[in-house]
Amino acid sequence: MTTIESAPNSVPDTVTLVSRARDGDIRAYEQLVVRFQAQMFRLASKMLADRGEAEDVVQEVFLGAWRRLHQLDDDAAFVGWLYRMTTNRCLNVIRARRPQVDVDLDTTESPRSDIQPEQAVQVRTQLEALNAALQELTPEQRACWLLRELHGLAYAEIGEIVGANSDAVRGRIARARAQLAEVMKPWR
Repeated sequence: MTTIESAPNSVPDTVTLVSRARDGDIRAYEQLVVRFQAQMFRLASKMLADRGEAEDVVQEVFLGAWRRLHQLDDDAAFVGWLYRMTTNRCLNVIRARRPQVDVDLDTTESPRSDIQPEQAVQVRTQLEALNAALQELTPEQRACWLLRELHGLAYAEIGEIVGANSDAVRGRIARARAQLAEVMKPWR
C-alpha cells in the first residue's frame, strides 16, 4: 500500500520570503506583494485621499522594492522599508500637487449594512469631516498620525520611516491629534 505524504502546509515567514526573493525567487516576491499590498494601499489612500494615485504609488513602491531588494541589508527590515518608501512616495505626490485635493468617498464608506439610513448619513458625514481634516494636516503630520493610529506602529518605527527622531514624531502626532480633535468637536 502506498501512502501519499502531504507536504507541510506552512507559510514562510516574511524574512524567509525576502531572502528567497533576493535570490531571484519571483514567487516569493509575489507572496510578499500579496501579504503587504493592502497595508501599503491603506496608508497611501489615506495619505493621498485619491484611490488612483494610491494604486500608482503602491505599484511603484513594489516595483522599486523588487529592483532594489539587493540594497536591503537586513531582511527583517523589509516591512519598515516598504512603509518608508510608501510614505516618501506619498509625500512626493502631495508636494507635487496643486493645493486643492478631492476626497474619494468610495474608499471611506462603511461596509456595515445594519446601519439605519440616518445613522449611515451621520457616519458618512463624520468620515467626510475626518478625511477633510486629515487633508488639512501637514503631509508629515498626516503620515505620522496614519502610521500610528491606523497601522499601529511605534514612535521609533515611525521615526525610521519618516526620517525623524521619536520626539519629533511624538510632537507631530500630538499636533495632529489636537487639530483633529478640534475639527471633530461637533460630532462628540
